[in-house]
Amino acid sequence: MEIAFVLILLLVAIALFASEKLSVDIITLLLLIALTSTKIISPEEAFDGFSSDFIIILASIFVLSAALEDTGVLDFLVNWLMRKVGHNPNSLLLFIMVIPGVVSAFMNNTTVTALFVTPIVGVAKKMHLSSSKFLMPLAYASILGGTCTLIGTSTNVAVSGYMSKAGYEPFGFFEFSGIGLVIFAVGIVYMMTIGKRMLPQAVSQGLTTKYNIKTYLSEIMIMPESPLIGQVAFTSDLSKMNFRILNIIRGKENFLPDYRTRIRENDVLLVEGEIDDLMKVKETKGIEIVADVIIEDDLVGGDVRLAEILITGKSDIIKRTVRESDFLRRFGLVVLAVSRQGETIRTKIGDIQLQLGDMLLVQGTNERLAFLKTNQHLAVLDEFKPILFKGRKGLFTLGFFIVAIIVGSVGLLPLSISFMGAAVLAVLTKCITTDRAYQVIDWRLLVLIGGMTAFGMAMQNTGADQFLADWIVRLLEPFGVIVILGGFILLTVFLTQPMSNAASALVVLPVALQTAIQLDANPRTFAIAIMLSASVSLITPFEPSCILVYSPGKYTFRDFLKIGSGLTLILMAIILFLVPILWPL
Repeated sequence: MEIAFVLILLLVAIALFASEKLSVDIITLLLLIALTSTKIISPEEAFDGFSSDFIIILASIFVLSAALEDTGVLDFLVNWLMRKVGHNPNSLLLFIMVIPGVVSAFMNNTTVTALFVTPIVGVAKKMHLSSSKFLMPLAYASILGGTCTLIGTSTNVAVSGYMSKAGYEPFGFFEFSGIGLVIFAVGIVYMMTIGKRMLPQAVSQGLTTKYNIKTYLSEIMIMPESPLIGQVAFTSDLSKMNFRILNIIRGKENFLPDYRTRIRENDVLLVEGEIDDLMKVKETKGIEIVADVIIEDDLVGGDVRLAEILITGKSDIIKRTVRESDFLRRFGLVVLAVSRQGETIRTKIGDIQLQLGDMLLVQGTNERLAFLKTNQHLAVLDEFKPILFKGRKGLFTLGFFIVAIIVGSVGLLPLSISFMGAAVLAVLTKCITTDRAYQVIDWRLLVLIGGMTAFGMAMQNTGADQFLADWIVRLLEPFGVIVILGGFILLTVFLTQPMSNAASALVVLPVALQTAIQLDANPRTFAIAIMLSASVSLITPFEPSCILVYSPGKYTFRDFLKIGSGLTLILMAIILFLVPILWPL
């Protein structure tokens, strides 16, 4: 009965992860509540995963990575390397895969991808090339680079932590670097040859054409008898009729309204709204329609211009609507349209719930857009301007990080202590503030990993892992242990589509370890194969790094399926062939 309950919970969790209707941390906590309420695990077991040293390692890496960003170290590196690339497209493509992949071996791959998107788009524009030729290789390289070290991805750290909890030796810092480098190198060769030929060639368009917003914008003139005169722009009768005032032309001035701007006689307002509502406005006293269809020049003028911005993984406006995030007041920008995975949204902008990887067409002053380039929540897809390199603090942070890696990898101190010490030193030397340090930690990921570790304990306590292992062994034993290992690799890749990489690995791992024991095989072989498999699933754009490049690269779902499927199959075959050789069964 308990086995059935745990397996049903597992299926429900997978369905909820896939639906994205609830945050991953909330789903995980609901699982823990259900398991402790039914006494399948004790409260101590439920929260044991949160007290593990791998949680400290992950939190410390988040802090150190943010310190490297804030002190300008990474932007300095990117800017220097971009200048060295020259104007050769093949050299640029190679650089875009090698450098981010190497950096990703020591940092979160989503952070690395977000860091490189803006400069790559800027360089592609200068070279008159389509950014679609470079952004997918960037995402793939940052994902595959994470397979080279223990801290390369949260999945690696989570699997190592689970192994330690289950009584096995945790992974060494560079234990799987050999096979990780092979995976990384194969990914580069594939994208430089086969993949390069399949990458789409996105056509460059004007911003208003690209977002198809023309038919939704109109200019109206405020006549002397208009009741709108004296009303505050954002609470006016026009606003109540579901129109947004995007711009005001007053004499020779062309400016963005704010919350204090009042409408005056003879003002020309650039408004956005539904065509049906526009018909009603035509009949309103004191308003004259100047133009029903406009050109891009009407949206710019003086110090006002259009720009595209990308919502990054660190943004605190994800899962909030444009209105809830108080976008205009906070950033000083008007959102005209949203591009999401090939779809352009132009209506009811205020009610759109923003997501990771959304690309926003905004209107604002040069000053506000320049200020946004120092903001961690949004990336301006424009000319790349690196954050000012803070020499001494930047070198301190880099030094702390390197020393932590050396001290931890050679065993002078536990990894958790070495990385936590580096993070504390970064705060003490003011390379990063205490408040910022707490903000950059991805608490949802930590809750997910800690909670799913406890779910693995529930599978052990109830015998659910034994039940599934028995079933798998009976089904595949006649074909040999290699086929069984291949089955787990395939299952892990499959589960990474609806679930995060770390969650899918932690779901499969308890069953795989129990299966290895029953087959009298090496559990470490199965663990490493599953861990690596979770990081080579490139079939769909659901991985956060891929989501970040989806809209800027103007890709389709089919592009990822076509290019990523072949690479994923090759990498799965490499894992199946090399892992049993390097870690004998």
